[in-house]
Amino acid sequence: VATDCLASHQILQPLVNFVVCQLFALLAAIWFRTYLHSSKTSSFIRHVVATLLGLYLALFCFGWYALHFLVQSGISYCIMIIIGVENMHNYCFVFALGYLTVCQVTRVYIFDYGQYSADFSGPMMIITQKITSLACEIHDGMFRKDEELTSSQRDLAVRRMPSLLEYLSYNCNFMGILAGPLCSYKDYITFIEGRSYHMTQAGENGKEETQYERTEPSPNTAVIQKLLICGLSLLFHLTICTTLPVEYNIDEHFQATASWPTKIIYLYISLLAARPKYYFAWTLADAINNAAGFGFRGYDKNGAARWDLISNLRIQQIEMSTSFKMFLDNWNIQTALWLKRVCYERTSFSPTIQTFILSAIWHGVYPGYYLTFLTGVLMTLAARAMRNNFRHYFIEPSQLKLFYDVITWIVTQVAISYTVVPFVLLSIKPSFMFYSSWYYCLHILGILVLLLLPVKKTQRRKNTHENIQLSQSKKFDEGENSLGQNSFSTTNNVCNQNQEIASRHSSLKQ
Repeated sequence: VATDCLASHQILQPLVNFVVCQLFALLAAIWFRTYLHSSKTSSFIRHVVATLLGLYLALFCFGWYALHFLVQSGISYCIMIIIGVENMHNYCFVFALGYLTVCQVTRVYIFDYGQYSADFSGPMMIITQKITSLACEIHDGMFRKDEELTSSQRDLAVRRMPSLLEYLSYNCNFMGILAGPLCSYKDYITFIEGRSYHMTQAGENGKEETQYERTEPSPNTAVIQKLLICGLSLLFHLTICTTLPVEYNIDEHFQATASWPTKIIYLYISLLAARPKYYFAWTLADAINNAAGFGFRGYDKNGAARWDLISNLRIQQIEMSTSFKMFLDNWNIQTALWLKRVCYERTSFSPTIQTFILSAIWHGVYPGYYLTFLTGVLMTLAARAMRNNFRHYFIEPSQLKLFYDVITWIVTQVAISYTVVPFVLLSIKPSFMFYSSWYYCLHILGILVLLLLPVKKTQRRKNTHENIQLSQSKKFDEGENSLGQNSFSTTNNVCNQNQEIASRHSSLKQ
């Protein structure tokens, strides 16, 4: 009984700490927008306050482990200054990702020993994204020629070296220190300086000139809606997820007695029940930024304010996805954009494979992450081949299109669930137990699809948006105005902590 109570405490403690600190950040965001609005105080004060509050939250949550945030950011800034704009993006990338990996290895395999330890590597995942993306943006803006850049790179390019205060504020501000969402440096500086509501238009000389300032919309409605989603997601997670554990998919009795339809249905439902913890964490982080006045994207065609500049997911599109691409385009959006901008667009060979490898390394050192992303490569290529070869036969009539959508929805949800089971189970043995119980059927099917179906050759840059975890769906980006490109976000480790502890406790009991 004592052991069970200790395990329960260990499972709930990181969630309680996270929620308490994020609620404090929400209140601080409201205060920040009300009393330190850009119209009332200087950018310097806003930078200082945002940074100090962020470091306070980091110290409260992680103690002296939070020094890693300053060390990683500080050394990266020194690299930027010393190395120069030509190669600093490569050096910053290697250092930031290497430092993150070392911290993940020491936390999981050296200092943890199956007991709960503060997951300080979670915020470091976000800081790593910010360091590497900003280094690339400075390289694009201060070294490369405009004609060498894509339109996205040109929009995000940074034309001057940030000051140390601006750099620390961007990396460690209280709005995103715990769970993101990630954002572009230009979007963040625009918010701090109060230029988020300026309308710009190309003038006769070809340069952008400010024409007028729009009325600042209130984020209250958007914040309330997102907090409601957070509440429902947390309630669903606490009540349903514990009764439908993913681990039951590898239970020996279940494997021996359950029929195939039962296995498929339980696989889908158990992974469906595991998603609300991510919905909760990412939506709450988005609401905090909105409460501070950050995240305004413009107005839609009906004149309603859009507060989704740094949103990290679209729940309805995720749950109704009819393709692997559609699911991943709407899941962990900002990390997908980061992978696209720092890896996929800058590699000279095998960009898809390299991007998946980077994603696995960034997520952590658990073997289950690598199994998931390697399986994801296969599933992505197979799904793309199937779509290119068959979809055009089912466009008309509408009844046939509906039938196609239903079938592809079922296949997509099963394929996604099958792919991400190791991501939840974390370890090699239970992951292979699961795939063995399914006879590696989707792996085999994916290989057969790639061997038997012709693969359509595409130009990488022209079709960037068609690759897994690489960009947002185009139809949701229509109407994007001059306020800036979407930025990026996420940290899975805060959400994964409960699952890690439960998994380790289960293995200890066995």
